[in-house]
Amino acid sequence: MPEPALSSEVSAKHASTETPIERVKPEGPMVDLMQGDARWQIPVHQHGFIALVDVMPRLAPQGQTADAAIVQAARVSYGAGTKQVSEDRTLIRYLLRHRHTTPFEMVELKFHVAMPMFVARQWIRHRTANVNEYSARYSIVPDRFYRPTVDSVRKQSTVNRQGGDEPIDAGTAERFLQLLDRAEANYREYLDLTERGVARELARAALPVSVYTEWYWKCDLHNTLRFLSLRMESHAQQEIQDFARAMYRLIQPLAPATCEAFMDYEFEAMHLSRLEIEAIRAGAPLATQNKREIAEFEAKRSRLGL
Repeated sequence: MPEPALSSEVSAKHASTETPIERVKPEGPMVDLMQGDARWQIPVHQHGFIALVDVMPRLAPQGQTADAAIVQAARVSYGAGTKQVSEDRTLIRYLLRHRHTTPFEMVELKFHVAMPMFVARQWIRHRTANVNEYSARYSIVPDRFYRPTVDSVRKQSTVNRQGGDEPIDAGTAERFLQLLDRAEANYREYLDLTERGVARELARAALPVSVYTEWYWKCDLHNTLRFLSLRMESHAQQEIQDFARAMYRLIQPLAPATCEAFMDYEFEAMHLSRLEIEAIRAGAPLATQNKREIAEFEAKRSRLGL
């Protein structure tokens, strides 16, 4: 049996015994990090987009950015410390350089994204976000499909088994686009059959993965940077690279010191394995027969000018 509701007299008496809420005003003026905008949006491909719809913290002391929330969290470990913006940048660079990642989780970002289904299936592999996706069980899928240009139809890579590299010949590219035409033609029959009563949850099975989906994607800054480190990288599929690079453009004004450190120490940096360090030190070949490791080492040597 549910408990009976408290009478208004009892509720008032209970409320009167509670400790009052203490309200603390900011020390100085606060600014909206999104400048009063409802969203920042970048179109991606013909039908897609990525939009930043919210950030936590939304407000920051005047003259500061979301980087301030990171240093605030870091300094709680050993007191207030310094509060100069220049020193904030130094601390952020130290934290990221030494992989002290927890303070970067204090910033949260919420995006609204429309992308092809095959991009979404790659994206969802990053399981550290909160996601709510458009449901084709409840709603009719909109008539939007991803179509590459003839020049962007890629040939299967001979070294990257899960990707493509250079453009394929125009004749084969045209045949592929014709295949997409036939796959998209299913949409008209999909609509007709749902109107005849076929359940939407089943009818969607006839649609190709080039159809668009949408979702809201909320993630902390640390794990967003992990996503970007993989999906902006040159070996990622080009279509998801396009979304990732647009995402980075949206984040950069919010946490400029963090994004600068991310580029310096992670995305544009280089990791050397023990074998690679020993080979460079000794001026000797890499001590392995693994062809991929050898190729990666040679690419690093070339980048270092060795």
